[in-house]
Amino acid sequence: MTIPGYSLATISEFVGRELAVSEWTAIDQRRIDTFAACTGDRQWIHVDVQRAQRESPFGGTVAHGYLTLSLVASTSLEVGLVPPDASAGLNYGLEKVRFVTPVAEGARVRNRIVLLAVEDKGGGRVLLKTKNTLEVEGEEKPALIAEALTMLTAMAVSVQRKCNE
Repeated sequence: MTIPGYSLATISEFVGRELAVSEWTAIDQRRIDTFAACTGDRQWIHVDVQRAQRESPFGGTVAHGYLTLSLVASTSLEVGLVPPDASAGLNYGLEKVRFVTPVAEGARVRNRIVLLAVEDKGGGRVLLKTKNTLEVEGEEKPALIAEALTMLTAMAVSVQRKCNE
């Protein structure tokens, strides 16, 4: 997906605007279990379906907070946060993260992205600060709100010329 008119040359014009909203992403038990296996976080509230149904205040398993946070990167790429004239967008860090609402197994989430700031770092590098609101379908409150930093790097001039020819 691309954002109309969005490029390294025009990016500062988008500050304060909502850039895009991602597609819905399903959070099923397989995704939760895979994340648990990758990270070693096998807390029962995430991976023990029967116990979570009996003992959890949510009536079943919930996604790891860091699983939901990890979706900020993929959903940002999906909507075109890295403009077509940039060679790369690198995770640069997080300013602030708040986990607001647990994401129950079976729920769907999407990312609403607002561009908060753009800072020219020189050498063809631009630092973006975005507000990412990971909404949960059918819920009043979001799963999380995160201010993320992304370092964009411009394509080398010779590469840009070849692309434009």
